[in-house]
Amino acid sequence: MENKVTRNIYTIPYVLWIILFVIAPIILVLYYSFFDIEGNLSLINYKKFFTPVYLKMTLSSFWYAFLITAISLLIAYPTAYLLTKTKHKHLWLLLIIAPSWINLLLKAYAFLGIFGTYGMANSFLEVIGIGTKQILFTDFSFIFVSVYIFIPFMILPIFNSLNELNPTLMDAANDLGASRWTTFKRVIFPLTIDGVKSGCQVVFIPALSLFMLTRLIAGNRVITLGTSIEQHFLVTQDWGMGSTIAVFLIIFMFLIMALTGNRKRGAKIG
Repeated sequence: MENKVTRNIYTIPYVLWIILFVIAPIILVLYYSFFDIEGNLSLINYKKFFTPVYLKMTLSSFWYAFLITAISLLIAYPTAYLLTKTKHKHLWLLLIIAPSWINLLLKAYAFLGIFGTYGMANSFLEVIGIGTKQILFTDFSFIFVSVYIFIPFMILPIFNSLNELNPTLMDAANDLGASRWTTFKRVIFPLTIDGVKSGCQVVFIPALSLFMLTRLIAGNRVITLGTSIEQHFLVTQDWGMGSTIAVFLIIFMFLIMALTGNRKRGAKIG
């Protein structure tokens, strides 16, 4: 009885945190979404969201988030696999994760210098004879910087899944005559799918609502839901429409979490 009371006391800060910083903001956003720009109670914002302008913006957000996630996965999986085979794998993993501790704004400004007209990237292109190119304020620069920022969050869960993999399973597959590709397809990848799902989740969801990089790196060429929310709150002062977009963004995030969530498989005995 005493342990139960103690446990309940310990959960109070957690419950308060959830109420104050998760539930309350969502309710507040939902509340503001029912008001138009003049402060009148209305459903006009929800009607506007389903117009071609906002639907196109939503598709664009999903497309860029998909590209960022897919490229991150293609780079992260072999990287994580090679890390598990190295001698000092945890040290190398720490070196890969360390840049994620640097402020996002500082990294964005660093790439402004790298991709600028007189930056390192254009200097390299001149040395190899290609010449100066417009790298900054393009889709390429936006996706490149986004992948660079998010890739540690993709590598970490995949590395953990691969690191926990029982090596005897690969030995058994080799003994049965399976090729490396077959072993990967039938043994390694299925057993690490939970790590892949977790990595895709932690990359796709924040990539869906990017707004700072669209301003600094893409030069407003890329318009996402996050950019639109910032625009409505800070420029047009249409908090109702900004809140409506945020409501749909929250719904999309919950759907993605439901689709990529880890489902425990029940063991069959018989």
